[in-house]
Amino acid sequence: MTSPVVHLTRLARWGTTLARRRALVGIENDPNAPTPVKRLVKLARWVTLTGKGKEPDYAGAFRAIGPAAIKLGQSLATRPDLVGEEAATNLLSLQDNLPPVPFKEIEASIASSFAQPLDTLFSEIDPDPVGAASIAQVHKAVTTDGRSVAIKVLRPGIREKFARDIATYEWAAAHVEAMGAEATRLRPRATIANFKRWTNSELDLRREAASASELAEEMSGVGGYRIPEIDWDRTNGRVLTIEWIDGVKISNRDELIARGHDLNAIAEKLVISFLTQAISAGFFHADMHQGNLFVEDDGTIVAIDFGIMGRIDRQARQWLAEILYGLTTGNYKRVAEIHFEAQYVPSYHSVGEFATALRAVGEPMRGKPVKELSVGQMLDGLFAITRDFDMQTQPHLLLLQKTMVMVEGIATQLNPEINMWDTAAPYVRSWIRDELGPEAAVADRIKEDTETLFRLPGLIRRLEEKFPPKGGAPEQQPLPEIKLMTDRKEGSGGGWLGYIVAGLAGAGTIFALTWLGWL
Repeated sequence: MTSPVVHLTRLARWGTTLARRRALVGIENDPNAPTPVKRLVKLARWVTLTGKGKEPDYAGAFRAIGPAAIKLGQSLATRPDLVGEEAATNLLSLQDNLPPVPFKEIEASIASSFAQPLDTLFSEIDPDPVGAASIAQVHKAVTTDGRSVAIKVLRPGIREKFARDIATYEWAAAHVEAMGAEATRLRPRATIANFKRWTNSELDLRREAASASELAEEMSGVGGYRIPEIDWDRTNGRVLTIEWIDGVKISNRDELIARGHDLNAIAEKLVISFLTQAISAGFFHADMHQGNLFVEDDGTIVAIDFGIMGRIDRQARQWLAEILYGLTTGNYKRVAEIHFEAQYVPSYHSVGEFATALRAVGEPMRGKPVKELSVGQMLDGLFAITRDFDMQTQPHLLLLQKTMVMVEGIATQLNPEINMWDTAAPYVRSWIRDELGPEAAVADRIKEDTETLFRLPGLIRRLEEKFPPKGGAPEQQPLPEIKLMTDRKEGSGGGWLGYIVAGLAGAGTIFALTWLGWL
């Protein structure tokens, strides 16, 4: 277990790095930040002789700290309620690019992970990486059977580095949450726990391969969206080999236009594919930034990099669909009721008051393109609601929130006139009709009752094991209750032993008083 001194040393080093880039000024000025934290960040600013005047560089600060901080910064970009709107907006620009590991180290890592020479697996590997991120880097290669593939290789020692840093994040989050009030409501410990789970998944490339395979199955019936094929024979925990994609990055707007693609159609296809994953499948690609999406010549969107995936259970998907549909149709009362049914809002608040608060935020957004919306005002309104109605952070929805922000950003770049609500409404309406309509309700009831009937035999067997039938021997007749000398009597000092101790104590007291001349 890491000692507090080590944690404090790391935090002090990171704190000074953040302070030099004025990344702690927002916390210092936040009236809701815990007082002890505000004092510490002010001390860090004084120690580094940093003023408040210049623009904070949040992304640069996290990049300077290291790989784990880069990933943490990207996840915090979806938490303006936790880090502030200005910091969240700046962190959205945090690119996960680092200097590449020398190719010799990469070669050695691949060979050792497979325990065989590279030439038995690949006929050619490009020594120059096509991408180098905080966790892994990617090289183009050709397999021995002539297929073009991409090889993703973990950076040497990255698992140990992340484990050390995350241990300190957990330690710091626990101490912040213990300060109570706003720090408890925002649940920093749960946020770090989710971050740990996401990164642990990213650090095992077999799980990434499995996620890609599962998502491919879920999306097999959706046209215009696909997942590259996994080369399982050349994949293990540290190396992932996947089909090479020849396409245009979805962020390269000019090249898409030059190749004759319909940007509006691509934007709508992206939104619908995300809704299909999140609402229909409950399993979605949670790292859908511009660098992970390509467009092939026929207009098909191809996704890569499946290290971060999100899951939502069926009940939460139903609530999500109803919330989205309620917001698109202006049914704020139903949206409010769902928040109370899901226990996102404590029951001592008023449903009507919460519906009115939602209306104040939702009405200005309806019917307008994204470019006409004030994202800052919208976020301020939403976070004021969560605070006023004592809504705790829902960790299981953080990845969904992050991905929705990414999808909206890409869709807006492709088509600035797109309205996310109008694009989502037909799909959500159809899903609600199929999944929550009368026929679905009857089918769910039949399914549930049938499963209950099938469980009855097992329940009866467990009852018989708990209360077995009487055997052939006669039942034991009742025996009289006998008090034993060793039994401790209620209200006494411990039975016969208590009497002995009490007697000795009394004798000692009398002797002492006589010796003092008081008796």
